[in-house]
Amino acid sequence: MEKYYLAIDIGASSGRHMLASVADGKMQLEEIYRFPNGMDNVNGTLCWDVKRLFTEIKNGLKKCKELGKIPVSMGIDTWAVDYVLLDKDDRILGDTVGYRDSRTDGMDQKVYEVISQSALYERTGIQKQMFNTIYQLMAVKEQHPEYMEQAESLLMIPDYFQFLLTGVKKMEYTNATSTQLIDPKTNDWDYELIEMLGYNRKMFRPVSMPGTVVGNFTKEIQEEVGFDCKVVLPATHDTGSAVLSVPTNDDNAIYISSGTWSLMGIERKEADCSMASMQANFTNEGGYDHRFRFLKNIMGLWMIQSVKKEFEEDLSFAEICERASKETIDSIVDCNDDCFLAPQSMIKAVQDFCRATGQTVPQTVGEIAAVIYNSLGKCYGDTVKEIEAITGNTYDTIYVVGGGANAGYLNELTAKYTGKNVSAGPTEATAIGNITVQMLHDGVFASLPEARTCIGESFDIKWYRR
Repeated sequence: MEKYYLAIDIGASSGRHMLASVADGKMQLEEIYRFPNGMDNVNGTLCWDVKRLFTEIKNGLKKCKELGKIPVSMGIDTWAVDYVLLDKDDRILGDTVGYRDSRTDGMDQKVYEVISQSALYERTGIQKQMFNTIYQLMAVKEQHPEYMEQAESLLMIPDYFQFLLTGVKKMEYTNATSTQLIDPKTNDWDYELIEMLGYNRKMFRPVSMPGTVVGNFTKEIQEEVGFDCKVVLPATHDTGSAVLSVPTNDDNAIYISSGTWSLMGIERKEADCSMASMQANFTNEGGYDHRFRFLKNIMGLWMIQSVKKEFEEDLSFAEICERASKETIDSIVDCNDDCFLAPQSMIKAVQDFCRATGQTVPQTVGEIAAVIYNSLGKCYGDTVKEIEAITGNTYDTIYVVGGGANAGYLNELTAKYTGKNVSAGPTEATAIGNITVQMLHDGVFASLPEARTCIGESFDIKWYRR
């Protein structure tokens, strides 16, 4: 009888239920359910509708029952840094605020009144981003101290959903590191830092590694969806899952997890918390088996996704790529500038940046897209140089995984700007990595290298030569 494993992969713009099985030594993947996602403006605050998202999670589980493909296990991954605070009755305190909300403005300075930015990096190895959980919690402490006082549990978004399915609370490691409150030496909470900042220590639950069993569905969930299932923690940080699907066992590989964000870096056995690493704005996120994802967080396809919504024509991403490839405009923007994080108009933000820096201002769909794609390519090239300077190593190949692997024009530019060969694929990297952890837990693969070899043989990989 065929065994199925289910990944529920929820991104900032959509979620999907992906079923996987193994046949003739190859992993097979099937999307069975998809639903939209996005932040809602609730009285001027950008929030996630976690109630609706959980309803969609259950709708996809019902689809498994309808298809007669009952998974032996499942796991949920989402974006990082966002969380819920639960009171003693497991009710959410306040709104589930999203990372693009402006409530963290000025919260970095509040944190630095307690600990300097350099000392914070030395303790955690996590790059400064204004949406990191450490700054979100400072906003709660400043604006709603009663929530901080009443909180019995802090759960990251996927941990919360898995709690709703099982009644068991687990805090998964890879996502926990995105809080900027984990000690990379102990791989546990930095409780001294937590107390220094005045955060409620008791709400930080013990950290669990990917592959940990959360539990089985509660009776209520079993009755509602029509079956029982074991919930296994994947790398719940979607990038942590995506990196698991990089189809190589070369320890010196550079990867780009390419989607709404571009996460570009390498895997390392120890975190690099040096000042050189901090000044280059690299982070040391936790990975599977206590590996570290030494990477830079680059704005990514968020910019293209945003301008696509503004274009008067209803164009596919492939059509936008095609138009961009025919342009000769040479303007470049800094993809990591905060002006591109959540502008009212991404087109205007790109145009304003070019105007302010004395460059040609793009006007057409093709020109605007070309500026964004070339800017991403240049950012990738700069990042490769930084990685090589910090590590002292040189790299021949960049492995692009995730939805951005489909962007052929961007892959060509990546090869051009980095001077490296580019391997593109698999595209459903996060779901594949999620399922890989479940299969490792179930003994389908004896090791991660074996799993990565299987992934390389199971999915289409396209090469772009430098």
